Amino acid sequence: MIALEIQAYNDKQTTVDQKICEILATTISSELSEAKSEIWHAHPVWFLNGNPIVGYSKQKAGLRLMFWSGASFEDEKLNVIGAKFKDASVFYTKIEEVNLTDLKRWLKKSKEIQWDYKNIVKRKGKLERLL
Repeated sequence: MIALEIQAYNDKQTTVDQKICEILATTISSELSEAKSEIWHAHPVWFLNGNPIVGYSKQKAGLRLMFWSGASFEDEKLNVIGAKFKDASVFYTKIEEVNLTDLKRWLKKSKEIQWDYKNIVKRKGKLERLL
């Protein structure tokens, strides 16, 4: 089930982006059923034990699906930008670009491979891998 505040975010998007948001939110909520979801820094994010795992946001290049620990997934379909953090993303501009097999594989990896963003401030910007 999609949280009401996430549904409200999705409803504010263009028709094309609404469809992309809907499939992302539905799949993420289903595959990460134990995750807590909320609007965080103005866009939908899912958390496991308080640690941000996956989220999406509207940007100039399209709808960005971001995995906080995605750089460690070692998946060529995810774009790694920068070296300080471990995030990786993919951009969508039309619903046909959303590949559910890829999405479910990334969501599975997002449970298995996590960097501790929850405590990044306490550790003065240093990320540690969670076991």
